[in-house]
Amino acid sequence: MLRDPETAPISEALRATLVFLRAMTLEPDALGVDHVAATRAAGVDREALRDAIYVATCFNVIVRMADALGFDLLDDEGYAKTAKMLLRFGYRM
Repeated sequence: MLRDPETAPISEALRATLVFLRAMTLEPDALGVDHVAATRAAGVDREALRDAIYVATCFNVIVRMADALGFDLLDDEGYAKTAKMLLRFGYRM
């Protein structure tokens, strides 16, 4: 689905949102009103698009900071512990 949202068996709203977020992440200078119009035409309301932008922005910043600072990936045990913590506490800070 994430590799090719254009052909994935997903709703048009989700497809348009993923295409928008991909452009926002990989080609931010190309992002424009046409991308917003495509999401709106697919049934994505303003609040849903804003929420998607907020979430993607947070993850983009975190990933870029981690890459810049040379963070190591977790091993399988570390991922399992993190998953348990997220299931218990969520993303609240």
